[in-house]
Amino acid sequence: MTVVPDDHLMTLICDTCGDSVKATACVLPDAEVVWTLVSEQGWSGSPFATGPHRCPHCSLLPPAGGGHASCGDHGPGGILGIDHVDDVTVVAAAGDVDLDTGDTLRNALRHAADMGGNIVVDLSRVHLIDSTGLGLLVRAHRDARDRGATLCLAAPSRFVRTVLHTMRLDGAFPIFDSRDDALAQLSAGSASERTTSAATAARS
Repeated sequence: MTVVPDDHLMTLICDTCGDSVKATACVLPDAEVVWTLVSEQGWSGSPFATGPHRCPHCSLLPPAGGGHASCGDHGPGGILGIDHVDDVTVVAAAGDVDLDTGDTLRNALRHAADMGGNIVVDLSRVHLIDSTGLGLLVRAHRDARDRGATLCLAAPSRFVRTVLHTMRLDGAFPIFDSRDDALAQLSAGSASERTTSAATAARS
């Protein structure tokens, strides 16, 4: 399914029931981006004009066949694991990060925040991310910043990087090529903070 553009308006069509809504086109520079339209109307699905998209009613329905939606040969979306490395919590996601798996990611990020340290979200096994997943990451990033911590993304695929760049979110998160790179950078920052604190205490 593809969103139908019409001058300054776009028509969003639900893949499940065929319901549609017409609203002002996205102000972002890429005409294929419909993330703001999807979010404002309470729909779920791909941030791009090419679907899938679901209306608010159908978004509440379980995916066809039950369980989590699968992602081709990547399997169902979800959380592979949560690891604690020093003062960093690593959340490893997989498959499709979308409406159907959003609660799982939300709970994992909440647990990571409760641990009180920095957070690395390992996206190396994530194939697709939609408006729901983006919203969860943005909120978790803001929450981490508010408590003086850092949330960074590790090893996003080319598709996820494209989504972040198109949504102008690639500058919002520290992004690293691998989980190890992210951990090394966060560890270096923590060591620097400890050194600064020790020097300050010695002068007092």
